[in-house]
Amino acid sequence: MRHVDVYRAIADRTRRAILDELVDRSGQSLFEICGRLTMKHGISSSRQAISQHLEVLEAAGLVRTRREGRSKLHWFVGAPLKAIGQRWPDSTDEDTSHSTEEDIEK
Repeated sequence: MRHVDVYRAIADRTRRAILDELVDRSGQSLFEICGRLTMKHGISSSRQAISQHLEVLEAAGLVRTRREGRSKLHWFVGAPLKAIGQRWPDSTDEDTSHSTEEDIEK
């Protein structure tokens, strides 16, 4: 899996909300995810649009699925995000390791 896929997947606000919902409650169906996105996030996209977002997340390795009867259930997978966090060290210069968040934003 390439990191660019993960970056593209989490670049979208709706996909980040989907991941938030799967972290909050694993094993949801598309219908459940759509309901939670509408109620908690004010996202009223069609089921087809949410399904396409889920496909992007699954292709990036951030979501895994399993069929149960006629339903397809979805789970969050955090390993790709952890790999991104491990890709770069917190700092390569000892002097910058003491910088405040305010210094970094400048």
